Amino acid sequence: MPSVAANTFSKEERLCGKTSVAALVSGGKWGSTAHIRYCWLPSERESPNRILVSVPKRYFKRAVMRNLLKRRIREAYRTQKSLLHTAGTDIMFAYGSKECADYRTICDEIASILSRIDRKISQ
Repeated sequence: MPSVAANTFSKEERLCGKTSVAALVSGGKWGSTAHIRYCWLPSERESPNRILVSVPKRYFKRAVMRNLLKRRIREAYRTQKSLLHTAGTDIMFAYGSKECADYRTICDEIASILSRIDRKISQ
């Protein structure tokens, strides 16, 4: 497996597949911030952390807005993923607010989420 550079978001870091997502949702630990709900599950594998980003159609009917929010969440994760010091954690970010938050707000919430997860794993 190639090493993952510090500030990139490679294909290995994307969580995909029905079985992986089902295992995360059923066995993961949940939490939330003002705009984002998240679920995380540590695993024994020695691979990079994997994420899944979801913005429901219920809140944003237009795909342009959903894609904008997904890009903002992925970018906030990409720039701050060094806050999570363990490897092999699966994380799902689900946007759960009717208002479109700006990038700075999303960035602060992702930083808060990653530091919470890191604290829980290291306990």
